[in-house]
Amino acid sequence: MENTERNPQVEAEVKRQLEAFTRGVEDLVSEKELEKKIRKSLETGKPLTVKLGIDPTGSDLHIGHAVPLRKLKQFQEMGHQVKFLIGTFTARIGDPTGKTETRKMLSAEDIAKNIETYLDQVKLILDMEKTDVVYNHEWLESLGLEDVLKLLSQFTVQQMIQRKDFSDRIKADKPVSLIEFMYPILQGYDSVAIEADVELGATEQKFNLLRGRDLQKNAGQEQQICLMMPILVGLDGVEKMSKSLNNYIGITEAPNDMFGKVMSISDELMWNYYEVATDVPMDEIKALKEGVENGSVHPMDCKKRLGSEIVTIYHNAEEGAKAREWFENVFSKRNMDVDLPEAKIEAEEIGVIDLLVKELGFFKGTSDARRLIQQGGFKVNDEPIKDVKAMVKIEDGMIVRAGKKKIVKIVK
Repeated sequence: MENTERNPQVEAEVKRQLEAFTRGVEDLVSEKELEKKIRKSLETGKPLTVKLGIDPTGSDLHIGHAVPLRKLKQFQEMGHQVKFLIGTFTARIGDPTGKTETRKMLSAEDIAKNIETYLDQVKLILDMEKTDVVYNHEWLESLGLEDVLKLLSQFTVQQMIQRKDFSDRIKADKPVSLIEFMYPILQGYDSVAIEADVELGATEQKFNLLRGRDLQKNAGQEQQICLMMPILVGLDGVEKMSKSLNNYIGITEAPNDMFGKVMSISDELMWNYYEVATDVPMDEIKALKEGVENGSVHPMDCKKRLGSEIVTIYHNAEEGAKAREWFENVFSKRNMDVDLPEAKIEAEEIGVIDLLVKELGFFKGTSDARRLIQQGGFKVNDEPIKDVKAMVKIEDGMIVRAGKKKIVKIVK
């Protein structure tokens, strides 16, 4: 029978941790189990083992990647043991989540290079001295054929094709490799190997995270909590944040660039960024939002604070304040006596479209650049140029603006 006389101090701490861990979470299996695990941890003095797995398939991290990493840091700060799991074995298969075709296997050299770059960036978020970095090749490579067959016997083909990306590809008559069926099973086995109490992941990883619960139950372990974070929408307010879509904020970007990108997002989107990408208390966020709605707070002020908060996380508070001051000088007070980002252009003369798209990379395609020019948003030394066929004479020190947030000084 469960003890009804609980320690008030323990219960207050359970509530505090539960509120912190569920902030910004989109899906959770299950909150009641998580509450029970936190309570048991506090009563026994044994920290929870919290797992976040990544495959070293890329190297540049943006603040969308940082969402589950920051959640992992919250567990770390509350005294729990975090396991940052690098899929040195599973990366060879490639996570099929969200993919429309079988992924190419990575070489050992690519994996090693990506790990090094990844860890250099992760230390901007996690306290690496308190982070247990583990590599799943250490237990997956030692599995024999009999072990693998035992893992496979715990699942059915019907279960595996319940995954939306698998079923979509089958319906479209696109191949699904049997090795891809292994990926969620091996990810689940990782949880058995490290005896995870909690596993973090994105919402699109739910199928894989639940396989960990299945395997732990069959292995006689207490099942892990599956805590899923939302996919952060990119600067365009439409697609998920992605480097390939150029709608991202990199965690190693310069403070002024970070701040400027934050200022480009919509007023609606900034509340989502406040919740999942900053440490601002939820009651403060609620008060700011209510202030904007009743007209007592200007949304621009809220966005400037958001920019400073994000810069502070990846740099420091001083840089956050300086980035805000720089932005206000350049875009609000029109003060050009400040350091501006520079771009070197060799050409003597160039078309406006080529300048914006090819040389400066302000736009991925010509249609957006064309639209901005026609609307008067393209300026050279504060003089608008509205002719999409105009040629621009390149001079050292000239200042080019594209819209309200993009500005650069040309150097030769």
